[in-house]
Amino acid sequence: MRIGTALRNEGKHFWRGKSLFLLSLPAIIIVFVFYYLPMYGIVIAFKDINYAKGIWGSEWTGLDNFKFFFQSQDAMRITRNTLLLNGIFIAVGIFCSVVIGLLMAELGRKWVRIFQTVLFFPYFLSWVVIGFVTYILLNPSYGVINKALEWMNVAPVDWYSIPGYWPVILTLTYLWKNVGYTAIIFFTGLIAIDTTYYEAASIDGASRFQQIRKISIPLIVPLITLLVILNVGRIFYSDFGLFYFIPRDAGMLYSTTDVVDTYVFRSLRVTGDLGMASAASLYQAIVGLVLVFSTNLIVRKFNKENALF
Repeated sequence: MRIGTALRNEGKHFWRGKSLFLLSLPAIIIVFVFYYLPMYGIVIAFKDINYAKGIWGSEWTGLDNFKFFFQSQDAMRITRNTLLLNGIFIAVGIFCSVVIGLLMAELGRKWVRIFQTVLFFPYFLSWVVIGFVTYILLNPSYGVINKALEWMNVAPVDWYSIPGYWPVILTLTYLWKNVGYTAIIFFTGLIAIDTTYYEAASIDGASRFQQIRKISIPLIVPLITLLVILNVGRIFYSDFGLFYFIPRDAGMLYSTTDVVDTYVFRSLRVTGDLGMASAASLYQAIVGLVLVFSTNLIVRKFNKENALF
């Protein structure tokens, strides 16, 4: 009886909001087709794929693909690289973006336009173009940086054979391309703050730095938290273009540049092992889901209003 009443109430609620449902219907269909239907491919991670027999005709292998993946040295290497590098990108990227956003909010309108254009431009460049620019800078024989080192009587460096340099190079490249985009988000949040807060603080004798510390930063904390949660949710999903085109898939650099996405791509391209590549992808999805829930739980413990759900 209660179930019937609940269903009737839901039906009435749905009928009242039928216009909103029809408006969102195209988005629901797109999400279902492109995000839910492909989940059918999860079964590949548990099968020994035979292309002649198809997905359902191939033999079930249980967790063999996962065992092969985790018993190799690759699992530890790509997990460490993915988490560490993306963690550095999130921490350094958010910090630099907040600082640049604050600087833009303090500058005049003319300087903001110049600043905004210069910082936003790299975001529209593809990783292929940035990869060639990086190669021109770091080429062992005729790269700009090595020529500058020679001019200063310093021995040139073979950048593409020394893995230790690459966490720094990848971080700088990531910041150059993305920090302008995130800084615009923080700048937009800052200019939306009610100016009466600053006027009241100025009357009370607060300096500009004190206004930033006591008003600007606390009021954009929810925005910072939201971006951190969204980025942590994708911490196990690497930017394939960054990790593939910048190090140029150099085998000597795998110890510090190989991540889950490049590993899966290389597994399919070189070995054609669809089962093991799918197992690595499923592992990536499960860890990402756990991280999203964990981060949201931590945020809820400190401030429920800043949590996503």
